[in-house]
Amino acid sequence: MERIDGTGRAARGELPPGPGGKPQDAGARERTAGLASFAYTAADEEKRRGVRRMKTTATGLLLLVALVYVLATWAKNEGVSGWPGFVAAAAEAGMVGALADWFAVTALFKRPLGLPIPHTAIIPTKKDQLGASLGSFVGENFLSGDVVRDRIHSLGIGRRVGGWLADPAHADRVTAELATALRGALTVLRDADVQAVVGEAITRRANTVEIGPGLGRMLEKIVADGGHRKLVDLVCARAHDWLVLHGDSVMDAVQGGAPGWTPRFVDKRVGERVYKELLRFVTEMRDMPGHPARHSIDTFLADFAADLRTDSETRERVERLKSEILGRGEVQDVIASAWASVRAMVIAAAEDERSELRLRARASLMSLGARLASDDRLRAKLEGWLEDAAVYVVTTYRAEITSLISDTVAGWDADQTSRKIEAHIGRDLQFIRINGTVVGALAGLAIYSVSQALW
Repeated sequence: MERIDGTGRAARGELPPGPGGKPQDAGARERTAGLASFAYTAADEEKRRGVRRMKTTATGLLLLVALVYVLATWAKNEGVSGWPGFVAAAAEAGMVGALADWFAVTALFKRPLGLPIPHTAIIPTKKDQLGASLGSFVGENFLSGDVVRDRIHSLGIGRRVGGWLADPAHADRVTAELATALRGALTVLRDADVQAVVGEAITRRANTVEIGPGLGRMLEKIVADGGHRKLVDLVCARAHDWLVLHGDSVMDAVQGGAPGWTPRFVDKRVGERVYKELLRFVTEMRDMPGHPARHSIDTFLADFAADLRTDSETRERVERLKSEILGRGEVQDVIASAWASVRAMVIAAAEDERSELRLRARASLMSLGARLASDDRLRAKLEGWLEDAAVYVVTTYRAEITSLISDTVAGWDADQTSRKIEAHIGRDLQFIRINGTVVGALAGLAIYSVSQALW
């Protein structure tokens, strides 16, 4: 919609010139932002035409009573007795009332007849003070802690929200909105940035926590419960199967390590013997739960668990190994790829209306709504949090909130502000002039009638 001002600059999107007619700089452009946001529009001009029509009506009524006064006075001077005195008194008082109210209404927006009368053109000259007073009024009467707390308490937000969320249709709507927001947030986030943050967080956390004592306690509990025995069983079984399948490789390895001066048949017999003994040893370990080697493994693991908890050298070696593992690129890639997997899983769950994530969220919302509607303690706690939060905001940032009013009003152009306000309330103000004319005339008639009755 085209904006209208006295020069036409606003209609062309131009800024008014600065002092001396010079173009405004960037700072001046910021200061005129309030003018742009409070522009005089075509709708305001339409309202202003309505104000002009009411001004014409009020002024016409003033001229009418003036004409009546002239005619009544002429009749009285011509010797007509009785009614001319009453009519002249009423018309005279009507003129006084009309002129007084015209002055009062005009003085709000400009100086009557252009005369520098004190305390006139109130809105243009007192605009900034009015804005500051309005800000102070709002701050004192609307942004006080007691007012905000009482208002929020009277709303019964907890019960209303509870009843609203308990409705399945509303719970579905909230769930859908939350899913949309979650998808949007995950889409906006850059994978590289999140992966870097996740990787750094995990690495930093792992580097700051010593894992040796924890590993020792965990290993000690596993050994005590015999949880490692299934692993030993698996290793023995796999070793036995591997030896059965790769017997020739074992014997070739033994023969290849023999001295060059030994006969070949001796090397072969030694290789076969070593293979058979190794196969027998592994077979016995596999089939005998009480094999001495198994007890040796139990003892080794128990001692290692104790060293992880108490031996400083072992703990230092574990920490160095941990740092080396975390520093490897492959491990960092695994850590970073975890975000991609989690992100894809969450997005898929958010898009699927029947996913476990959305079903649980919906059920949780409905459960929360039912509890808020029936549980007075929970409802009181929620409303207390809301009241405390609102009171904190208005008491901590009251000056900033009220300054928004005063600074915005201060940024408005004085003449344009006066015209805009007059366009919105001027029509009603013209009724003051009409009422002043009528009331003045009635008052004048009453006073003249009483004076004639008494004297």
